[in-house]
Amino acid sequence: MAEERYYLCIDFKSFFASVECVERGLDPLKTNLVVADPSRGRGAICLAVSPSMKALGVRNRCRVFEIPDHIDYITALPRMKKYIEYSANIYAIYLKYIAKDDIHVYSIDEAFMDITPYLKLYKMTPKALAKKIIKDIQQTTKIPATVGIGTNLFLAKVALDISAKHSSDFLGYLDEEEYKKTIWHHQPITDFWHVGAGIARRLAKYGIFDMHGVAHFDEATLYKEFGVNAEFLIDHAWGREPCSIAQIKAYKSKNNSISTGQILFEDYGYEDALLVLKEMVELKCLDLVSQHLVTNSLFLYIGYSKYVHKATGGSIKMSETTNSFKLILPYFIDLYHKTTSKNHPIRQISIGFANVVDERYESYNLFTDLEAQKKEKAVQDTIIAIKNKYGKNAILKGMNLEEKATTRKRNTLIGGHNSE
Repeated sequence: MAEERYYLCIDFKSFFASVECVERGLDPLKTNLVVADPSRGRGAICLAVSPSMKALGVRNRCRVFEIPDHIDYITALPRMKKYIEYSANIYAIYLKYIAKDDIHVYSIDEAFMDITPYLKLYKMTPKALAKKIIKDIQQTTKIPATVGIGTNLFLAKVALDISAKHSSDFLGYLDEEEYKKTIWHHQPITDFWHVGAGIARRLAKYGIFDMHGVAHFDEATLYKEFGVNAEFLIDHAWGREPCSIAQIKAYKSKNNSISTGQILFEDYGYEDALLVLKEMVELKCLDLVSQHLVTNSLFLYIGYSKYVHKATGGSIKMSETTNSFKLILPYFIDLYHKTTSKNHPIRQISIGFANVVDERYESYNLFTDLEAQKKEKAVQDTIIAIKNKYGKNAILKGMNLEEKATTRKRNTLIGGHNSE
Protein backbone atom coordinates (compact mmCIF):
# COMPACT_ATOMS: atom_id res chain seq x y z
CA MET A 1 0.00 0.00 0.00
CA ALA A 2 1.35 3.41 -0.98
CA GLU A 3 2.44 5.72 1.79
CA GLU A 4 -0.07 8.49 2.48
CA ARG A 5 1.38 11.86 1.62
CA TYR A 6 0.86 15.14 3.41
CA TYR A 7 1.19 18.62 1.95
CA LEU A 8 1.18 22.08 3.45
CA CYS A 9 -0.09 25.19 1.72
CA ILE A 10 1.04 28.32 3.59
CA ASP A 11 -0.32 31.78 2.88
CA PHE A 12 0.30 35.08 4.65
CA LYS A 13 -2.59 37.20 5.75
CA SER A 14 -2.81 40.29 3.52
CA PHE A 15 0.94 39.99 2.96
CA PHE A 16 1.74 43.48 1.65
CA ALA A 17 -0.42 45.14 4.33
CA SER A 18 1.05 42.94 7.07
CA VAL A 19 4.60 43.86 6.03
CA GLU A 20 3.72 47.57 6.17
CA CYS A 21 2.22 47.13 9.64
CA VAL A 22 5.29 45.26 10.91
CA GLU A 23 7.58 47.92 9.45
CA ARG A 24 5.67 50.51 11.52
CA GLY A 25 5.75 48.41 14.70
CA LEU A 26 1.98 47.79 14.48
CA ASP A 27 -0.06 44.60 14.88
CA PRO A 28 -1.24 43.45 11.42
CA LEU A 29 -4.36 41.86 12.97
CA LYS A 30 -5.45 45.05 14.76
CA THR A 31 -4.35 47.89 12.44
CA ASN A 32 -6.47 49.43 9.69
CA LEU A 33 -4.06 49.84 6.77
CA VAL A 34 -4.33 49.78 2.99
CA VAL A 35 -1.50 49.48 0.49
CA ALA A 36 -2.20 51.89 -2.36
CA ASP A 37 -0.55 54.66 -4.36
CA PRO A 38 -2.24 57.96 -3.38
CA SER A 39 -0.81 59.67 -6.47
CA ARG A 40 -3.24 57.62 -8.60
CA GLY A 41 -6.24 59.28 -6.94
CA ARG A 42 -9.28 57.74 -5.27
CA GLY A 43 -9.63 55.35 -8.18
CA ALA A 44 -6.36 53.64 -7.21
CA ILE A 45 -6.55 49.92 -6.52
CA CYS A 46 -5.70 48.81 -2.99
CA LEU A 47 -3.09 46.09 -3.48
CA ALA A 48 -3.86 44.80 0.01
CA VAL A 49 -5.99 45.70 3.01
CA SER A 50 -5.11 44.55 6.51
CA PRO A 51 -7.09 41.71 8.18
CA SER A 52 -8.83 44.14 10.51
CA MET A 53 -10.18 46.07 7.52
CA LYS A 54 -11.38 42.82 5.92
CA ALA A 55 -13.24 42.16 9.17
CA LEU A 56 -15.01 45.50 8.63
CA GLY A 57 -16.19 44.35 5.20
CA VAL A 58 -13.54 46.05 3.05
CA ARG A 59 -12.60 43.65 0.27
CA ASN A 60 -9.12 43.09 -1.02
CA ARG A 61 -8.24 44.71 -4.37
CA CYS A 62 -10.99 47.31 -3.94
CA ARG A 63 -10.53 50.90 -5.08
CA VAL A 64 -9.83 53.64 -2.55
CA PHE A 65 -13.18 55.36 -3.13
CA GLU A 66 -14.99 52.13 -2.20
CA ILE A 67 -13.69 52.23 1.40
CA PRO A 68 -16.50 53.56 3.66
CA ASP A 69 -15.84 57.11 4.85
CA HIS A 70 -16.37 56.22 8.53
CA ILE A 71 -13.33 53.88 8.59
CA ASP A 72 -10.08 55.47 9.74
CA TYR A 73 -7.02 53.85 8.18
CA ILE A 74 -3.36 54.31 7.27
CA THR A 75 -2.34 54.41 3.60
CA ALA A 76 1.01 52.85 2.72
CA LEU A 77 2.74 53.33 -0.62
CA PRO A 78 3.59 49.94 -2.21
CA ARG A 79 7.23 48.91 -1.72
CA MET A 80 7.77 45.83 -3.87
CA LYS A 81 11.47 45.42 -3.01
CA LYS A 82 10.56 45.30 0.67
CA TYR A 83 7.90 42.60 0.05
CA ILE A 84 10.36 40.54 -2.01
CA GLU A 85 12.90 40.88 0.83
CA TYR A 86 10.37 39.57 3.38
CA SER A 87 9.35 36.76 1.05
CA ALA A 88 13.00 35.71 0.62
CA ASN A 89 13.52 35.74 4.39
CA ILE A 90 10.45 33.56 4.87
CA TYR A 91 11.68 31.13 2.23
CA ALA A 92 14.93 30.88 4.21
CA ILE A 93 12.85 29.79 7.21
CA TYR A 94 11.16 27.09 5.10
CA LEU A 95 14.62 25.77 4.23
CA LYS A 96 15.39 25.24 7.91
CA TYR A 97 12.78 22.48 7.90
CA ILE A 98 12.14 21.39 4.30
CA ALA A 99 14.52 20.83 1.35
CA LYS A 100 14.01 23.08 -1.67
CA ASP A 101 13.09 20.06 -3.84
CA ASP A 102 9.99 19.60 -1.67
CA ILE A 103 8.91 23.26 -1.82
CA HIS A 104 6.91 24.83 -4.64
CA VAL A 105 6.66 28.63 -4.42
CA TYR A 106 3.21 29.43 -5.79
CA SER A 107 3.38 33.22 -5.41
CA ILE A 108 5.22 35.88 -3.42
CA ASP A 109 3.12 35.03 -0.33
CA GLU A 110 2.09 31.41 -0.86
CA ALA A 111 3.94 28.09 -1.06
CA PHE A 112 3.27 24.35 -1.14
CA MET A 113 5.44 21.81 0.71
CA ASP A 114 5.55 18.03 0.63
CA ILE A 115 6.18 17.28 4.31
CA THR A 116 5.79 13.48 4.06
CA PRO A 117 9.52 12.61 4.37
CA TYR A 118 9.97 14.92 7.36
CA LEU A 119 7.30 13.59 9.70
CA LYS A 120 9.38 10.59 10.76
CA LEU A 121 12.55 12.69 10.80
CA TYR A 122 11.08 15.19 13.26
CA LYS A 123 8.79 12.63 14.95
CA MET A 124 5.88 15.04 14.49
CA THR A 125 2.32 14.96 13.16
CA PRO A 126 1.46 17.09 10.11
CA LYS A 127 -0.32 19.63 12.32
CA ALA A 128 2.57 19.84 14.77
CA LEU A 129 5.12 20.44 12.00
CA ALA A 130 2.88 23.04 10.36
CA LYS A 131 2.49 24.89 13.66
CA LYS A 132 6.25 24.76 14.29
CA ILE A 133 7.00 26.35 10.90
CA ILE A 134 4.44 29.15 11.14
CA LYS A 135 5.44 29.87 14.76
CA ASP A 136 9.03 30.34 13.59
CA ILE A 137 7.82 32.69 10.83
CA GLN A 138 5.68 34.65 13.29
CA GLN A 139 8.50 35.02 15.81
CA THR A 140 11.09 35.92 13.16
CA THR A 141 9.12 38.24 10.90
CA LYS A 142 5.91 39.06 12.88
CA ILE A 143 3.90 38.15 9.74
CA PRO A 144 0.74 36.10 10.52
CA ALA A 145 0.16 32.98 8.42
CA THR A 146 -2.69 30.65 7.50
CA VAL A 147 -2.01 26.98 6.75
CA GLY A 148 -3.83 24.23 4.91
CA ILE A 149 -2.85 20.59 5.36
CA GLY A 150 -4.03 18.01 2.87
CA THR A 151 -3.31 14.54 1.59
CA ASN A 152 -2.81 16.03 -1.87
CA LEU A 153 -2.06 19.49 -3.27
CA PHE A 154 -5.70 20.29 -4.04
CA LEU A 155 -6.91 19.37 -0.55
CA ALA A 156 -4.10 21.40 1.02
CA LYS A 157 -5.17 24.44 -1.00
CA VAL A 158 -8.86 24.00 -0.18
CA ALA A 159 -7.99 23.48 3.48
CA LEU A 160 -6.15 26.81 3.32
CA ASP A 161 -8.77 28.77 1.39
CA ILE A 162 -11.90 27.43 3.11
CA SER A 163 -11.24 25.38 6.26
CA ALA A 164 -8.46 27.47 7.85
CA LYS A 165 -10.48 30.68 7.61
CA HIS A 166 -13.04 29.24 10.04
CA SER A 167 -10.43 27.84 12.43
CA SER A 168 -9.33 29.62 15.61
CA ASP A 169 -5.70 28.65 14.99
CA PHE A 170 -5.85 29.53 11.26
CA LEU A 171 -5.03 25.93 10.37
CA GLY A 172 -7.18 23.57 8.31
CA TYR A 173 -6.88 19.88 7.53
CA LEU A 174 -8.53 17.80 4.80
CA ASP A 175 -8.26 14.25 3.55
CA GLU A 176 -10.73 12.87 1.01
CA GLU A 177 -13.22 11.70 3.64
CA GLU A 178 -13.06 14.94 5.64
CA TYR A 179 -13.46 16.87 2.38
CA LYS A 180 -16.68 15.03 1.53
CA LYS A 181 -17.98 15.39 5.07
CA THR A 182 -17.30 19.10 5.58
CA ILE A 183 -16.64 20.77 2.21
CA TRP A 184 -18.71 18.97 -0.41
CA HIS A 185 -21.71 21.30 -0.04
CA HIS A 186 -19.71 24.50 0.49
CA GLN A 187 -20.91 27.54 -1.48
CA PRO A 188 -20.03 29.63 -3.38
CA ILE A 189 -18.30 27.13 -5.61
CA THR A 190 -15.91 29.88 -6.74
CA ASP A 191 -14.13 29.54 -3.38
CA PHE A 192 -12.56 26.38 -4.79
CA TRP A 193 -9.16 26.50 -6.45
CA HIS A 194 -9.43 26.90 -10.26
CA VAL A 195 -13.20 27.44 -10.27
CA GLY A 196 -13.77 30.94 -11.60
CA ALA A 197 -16.96 32.87 -12.27
CA GLY A 198 -17.11 31.59 -15.87
CA ILE A 199 -16.99 27.94 -14.84
CA ALA A 200 -19.54 28.62 -12.08
CA ARG A 201 -21.98 30.14 -14.61
CA ARG A 202 -21.63 27.14 -16.91
CA LEU A 203 -22.24 24.74 -14.03
CA ALA A 204 -25.25 26.75 -12.89
CA LYS A 205 -26.94 25.97 -16.24
CA TYR A 206 -27.21 22.39 -15.00
CA GLY A 207 -28.29 23.32 -11.48
CA ILE A 208 -24.83 22.64 -10.03
CA PHE A 209 -23.74 24.99 -7.26
CA ASP A 210 -21.32 22.92 -5.17
CA MET A 211 -18.69 20.18 -5.56
CA HIS A 212 -21.16 17.50 -4.44
CA GLY A 213 -23.27 18.43 -7.44
CA VAL A 214 -20.27 18.13 -9.78
CA ALA A 215 -19.27 14.75 -8.32
CA HIS A 216 -22.74 13.27 -8.89
CA PHE A 217 -23.50 14.81 -12.27
CA ASP A 218 -23.33 12.97 -15.59
CA GLU A 219 -19.67 12.90 -16.63
CA ALA A 220 -20.40 12.75 -20.35
CA THR A 221 -22.28 16.05 -20.12
CA LEU A 222 -19.39 17.64 -18.19
CA TYR A 223 -16.89 16.51 -20.85
CA LYS A 224 -19.17 17.93 -23.55
CA GLU A 225 -19.32 21.26 -21.70
CA PHE A 226 -15.69 21.58 -20.59
CA GLY A 227 -13.71 19.27 -22.87
CA VAL A 228 -10.56 17.71 -21.38
CA ASN A 229 -10.71 20.18 -18.48
CA ALA A 230 -13.70 18.22 -17.16
CA GLU A 231 -11.21 15.62 -15.91
CA PHE A 232 -9.65 18.12 -13.47
CA LEU A 233 -13.05 19.38 -12.36
CA ILE A 234 -14.33 15.84 -11.68
CA ASP A 235 -11.16 14.81 -9.84
CA HIS A 236 -11.34 17.90 -7.65
CA ALA A 237 -15.04 17.33 -6.98
CA TRP A 238 -14.07 13.98 -5.41
CA GLY A 239 -11.07 15.52 -3.61
CA ARG A 240 -8.52 13.85 -5.88
CA GLU A 241 -5.31 15.38 -7.27
CA PRO A 242 -2.65 13.09 -8.78
CA CYS A 243 -0.03 15.80 -9.41
CA SER A 244 2.89 16.06 -6.98
CA ILE A 245 5.50 18.74 -6.30
CA ALA A 246 8.12 16.49 -7.89
CA GLN A 247 6.06 16.39 -11.09
CA ILE A 248 5.62 20.17 -11.05
CA LYS A 249 9.38 20.68 -10.77
CA ALA A 250 10.05 18.15 -13.55
CA TYR A 251 7.59 19.78 -15.97
CA LYS A 252 9.04 21.24 -19.16
CA SER A 253 6.83 23.26 -21.48
CA LYS A 254 6.80 22.14 -25.11
CA ASN A 255 6.10 25.67 -26.32
CA ASN A 256 7.73 28.75 -24.87
CA SER A 257 6.49 32.30 -24.98
CA ILE A 258 7.43 35.67 -23.48
CA SER A 259 4.89 38.38 -22.80
CA THR A 260 4.43 41.67 -21.01
CA GLY A 261 1.57 44.04 -20.39
CA GLN A 262 0.76 47.29 -18.69
CA ILE A 263 -2.30 49.18 -17.55
CA LEU A 264 -1.75 52.78 -18.54
CA PHE A 265 -1.79 55.53 -15.94
CA GLU A 266 -4.63 57.27 -17.78
CA ASP A 267 -6.72 56.93 -20.94
CA TYR A 268 -4.51 57.13 -24.04
CA GLY A 269 -5.34 58.16 -27.57
CA TYR A 270 -4.49 56.10 -30.64
CA GLU A 271 -1.12 57.69 -31.45
CA ASP A 272 0.05 57.98 -27.83
CA ALA A 273 -0.72 54.29 -27.25
CA LEU A 274 1.29 53.44 -30.36
CA LEU A 275 4.28 55.20 -28.77
CA VAL A 276 3.93 53.01 -25.67
CA LEU A 277 3.65 49.92 -27.86
CA LYS A 278 6.95 50.80 -29.55
CA GLU A 279 8.62 51.16 -26.14
CA MET A 280 7.29 47.81 -25.01
CA VAL A 281 8.46 46.04 -28.17
CA GLU A 282 11.96 47.46 -27.78
CA LEU A 283 12.24 46.28 -24.17
CA LYS A 284 11.03 42.77 -24.94
CA CYS A 285 13.40 42.52 -27.90
CA LEU A 286 16.24 43.38 -25.52
CA ASP A 287 14.97 40.62 -23.22
CA LEU A 288 15.17 38.16 -26.12
CA VAL A 289 18.71 39.26 -26.92
CA SER A 290 19.87 39.01 -23.29
CA GLN A 291 18.46 35.47 -23.03
CA HIS A 292 19.83 34.45 -26.45
CA LEU A 293 16.34 33.71 -27.79
CA VAL A 294 14.52 34.40 -31.05
CA THR A 295 10.89 34.27 -32.20
CA ASN A 296 8.79 34.12 -35.35
CA SER A 297 5.31 34.68 -33.88
CA LEU A 298 3.83 37.79 -32.25
CA PHE A 299 0.58 38.65 -30.50
CA LEU A 300 -1.04 41.91 -29.40
CA TYR A 301 -3.86 42.76 -26.98
CA ILE A 302 -5.45 46.20 -26.61
CA GLY A 303 -7.88 46.92 -23.78
CA TYR A 304 -10.01 50.05 -23.75
CA SER A 305 -11.36 52.31 -21.03
CA LYS A 306 -14.14 50.62 -19.08
CA TYR A 307 -17.29 49.74 -21.03
CA VAL A 308 -16.46 51.81 -24.15
CA HIS A 309 -15.18 49.07 -26.48
CA LYS A 310 -14.41 45.37 -26.35
CA ALA A 311 -10.74 44.36 -26.45
CA THR A 312 -8.97 44.00 -29.79
CA GLY A 313 -5.74 42.50 -31.05
CA GLY A 314 -4.48 39.42 -32.80
CA SER A 315 -1.41 37.43 -33.76
CA ILE A 316 0.90 37.32 -36.74
CA LYS A 317 3.58 34.95 -38.07
CA MET A 318 6.81 36.56 -39.31
CA SER A 319 8.90 35.45 -42.27
CA GLU A 320 11.99 35.73 -40.02
CA THR A 321 12.99 34.03 -36.77
CA THR A 322 14.76 36.84 -34.98
CA ASN A 323 15.18 39.10 -31.95
CA SER A 324 15.81 42.23 -34.02
CA PHE A 325 13.78 45.24 -32.89
CA LYS A 326 14.00 46.76 -36.37
CA LEU A 327 12.52 43.64 -37.96
CA ILE A 328 9.91 42.88 -35.30
CA LEU A 329 8.53 46.41 -34.78
CA PRO A 330 6.94 46.81 -38.26
CA TYR A 331 4.89 43.65 -37.70
CA PHE A 332 3.53 45.02 -34.43
CA ILE A 333 2.76 48.40 -36.00
CA ASP A 334 0.92 46.71 -38.86
CA LEU A 335 -1.07 44.55 -36.45
CA TYR A 336 -1.87 47.60 -34.32
CA HIS A 337 -3.14 49.60 -37.31
CA LYS A 338 -5.26 46.71 -38.55
CA THR A 339 -6.93 45.82 -35.26
CA THR A 340 -7.00 48.86 -32.95
CA SER A 341 -9.89 51.31 -32.73
CA LYS A 342 -8.83 54.89 -33.53
CA ASN A 343 -11.81 56.44 -31.73
CA HIS A 344 -11.82 54.87 -28.27
CA PRO A 345 -9.58 55.59 -25.25
CA ILE A 346 -6.99 52.87 -24.62
CA ARG A 347 -6.11 51.72 -21.10
CA GLN A 348 -4.23 48.43 -21.48
CA ILE A 349 -1.55 47.08 -23.84
CA SER A 350 -0.12 43.57 -23.82
CA ILE A 351 2.36 42.05 -26.27
CA GLY A 352 4.02 38.68 -26.56
CA PHE A 353 6.37 36.49 -28.54
CA ALA A 354 5.36 32.87 -29.18
CA ASN A 355 7.46 29.99 -30.53
CA VAL A 356 10.46 31.32 -28.62
CA VAL A 357 13.57 29.22 -29.29
CA ASP A 358 17.34 29.35 -28.87
CA GLU A 359 19.09 31.91 -31.08
CA ARG A 360 20.89 29.16 -32.99
CA TYR A 361 17.59 28.79 -34.87
CA GLU A 362 17.73 32.42 -36.04
CA SER A 363 16.79 32.81 -39.72
CA TYR A 364 16.04 35.62 -42.19
CA ASN A 365 14.31 36.01 -45.52
CA LEU A 366 16.05 36.79 -48.82
CA PHE A 367 15.61 40.56 -48.40
CA THR A 368 17.19 40.90 -44.95
CA ASP A 369 20.25 43.15 -44.71
CA LEU A 370 22.53 40.84 -42.73
CA GLU A 371 25.21 43.49 -42.21
CA ALA A 372 22.63 45.86 -40.72
CA GLN A 373 21.44 43.06 -38.44
CA LYS A 374 24.98 42.44 -37.25
CA LYS A 375 25.40 46.13 -36.36
CA GLU A 376 22.04 46.24 -34.59
CA LYS A 377 22.96 43.17 -32.53
CA ALA A 378 26.18 44.88 -31.41
CA VAL A 379 24.19 47.97 -30.37
CA GLN A 380 21.64 45.83 -28.48
CA ASP A 381 24.42 44.01 -26.60
CA THR A 382 25.97 47.35 -25.62
CA ILE A 383 22.63 48.74 -24.40
CA ILE A 384 22.08 45.64 -22.27
CA ALA A 385 25.57 45.90 -20.76
CA ILE A 386 25.05 49.58 -19.86
CA LYS A 387 21.62 48.93 -18.31
CA ASN A 388 22.94 45.98 -16.29
CA LYS A 389 25.79 48.08 -14.90
CA TYR A 390 24.16 51.47 -14.37
CA GLY A 391 20.42 50.79 -14.19
CA LYS A 392 17.48 50.57 -16.58
CA ASN A 393 17.25 54.33 -17.10
CA ALA A 394 20.98 54.76 -17.76
CA ILE A 395 20.37 54.82 -21.51
CA LEU A 396 17.14 55.96 -23.17
CA LYS A 397 15.90 56.72 -26.66
CA GLY A 398 14.29 59.97 -27.75
CA MET A 399 10.83 58.35 -27.75
CA ASN A 400 11.27 57.50 -24.04
CA LEU A 401 11.46 61.23 -23.28
CA GLU A 402 8.13 62.12 -24.89
CA GLU A 403 5.32 63.26 -22.61
CA LYS A 404 3.17 60.14 -22.98
CA ALA A 405 6.04 57.64 -22.86
CA THR A 406 5.98 55.24 -19.91
CA THR A 407 9.35 53.45 -19.94
CA ARG A 408 11.21 55.86 -17.62
CA LYS A 409 8.45 55.66 -15.00
CA ARG A 410 7.98 51.89 -15.33
CA ASN A 411 11.72 51.30 -15.00
CA THR A 412 11.38 52.49 -11.40
CA LEU A 413 8.57 49.99 -10.67
CA ILE A 414 8.40 46.28 -9.86
CA GLY A 415 5.33 44.47 -11.14
CA GLY A 416 3.86 47.83 -12.13
CA HIS A 417 4.11 49.19 -8.58
CA ASN A 418 6.48 51.37 -6.58
CA SER A 419 9.65 49.38 -5.88
CA GLU A 420 11.15 51.24 -2.92
